[in-house]
Amino acid sequence: MHQGGRLGLGRIFLDELRFGTGGIPLSTNPRDTINGIKQASSLGLCAMELEFVHSVNVSKEKAPLVKKAALENNVVLTSHGSYYINLNALEKEKLEASKKRVVEAATRLWECGGTSLTFHAAFYLGMDKKIVYNNVKKALADIVDELKASGNKIKIRPETSGKHAQFGYLNEIVSLSQELEQVEPCVDFAHLHAKANGGENSYGEFCKTLDFLEKNLGKKRGLEDLHCHFSGINYNEKGELNHLEFSQSDFNYKELAKALADYECKGVLVSESPNLETDCLKLRKEFDNNAKKR
Repeated sequence: MHQGGRLGLGRIFLDELRFGTGGIPLSTNPRDTINGIKQASSLGLCAMELEFVHSVNVSKEKAPLVKKAALENNVVLTSHGSYYINLNALEKEKLEASKKRVVEAATRLWECGGTSLTFHAAFYLGMDKKIVYNNVKKALADIVDELKASGNKIKIRPETSGKHAQFGYLNEIVSLSQELEQVEPCVDFAHLHAKANGGENSYGEFCKTLDFLEKNLGKKRGLEDLHCHFSGINYNEKGELNHLEFSQSDFNYKELAKALADYECKGVLVSESPNLETDCLKLRKEFDNNAKKR
């Protein structure tokens, strides 16, 4: 079920729900990107997220080798962009630097044969949320225009945020996807749970999120082209504190797996658990068990 996928134009099409790690699997030795891709495949995983969070750490020269390894091992590549992005920055220099970081990450990911780039888009900075939304929208439009000019078709995916001070409620992310070409959501289920201070953690609530995506984006975009994150998570009334392993968290991953299977979701699910592949394989097993019952 998780070894399919079609190849075309040097990229892997998403025709199933693929599970992968946020970064190189911990069991990889030696730890580098190409070996990480091979190790993900050997574990039975079909995706890996390149962590460009501090820098774009794959060189232009190495990108074709990364692409080749991904194709040969049937591993879809996504990426998490820089932590140092604020598309609502008040200073022009910071705003332009933020946009540049998104474009640089998307450029390298495209060269690596990847599919979609996610990142935390902005901070509210105490401003009116409608103003912030419009600022983020304008910046994303500029980014997409630059990518289009170079023929880069990477999907740009602002992520649902885990803290209330961060831009990125689900409705905001989905609205951006409705209004802008080449922009799609990245749903982090752990962040939704943290932001709800313990809510968004039952089968019914997971289904409600998936219903919202389908209603507003259609089945193909909303349910069959997912880029999602998951993990256990620690939180308080302000939202996310830190990621946890499933065993240390109240996150109901079994119910999430059931909802994803029942809605026949496709795309990429990325583990951001501290134990990466261990929890990734747990969720995939639950998903597969539920899918077999359908």
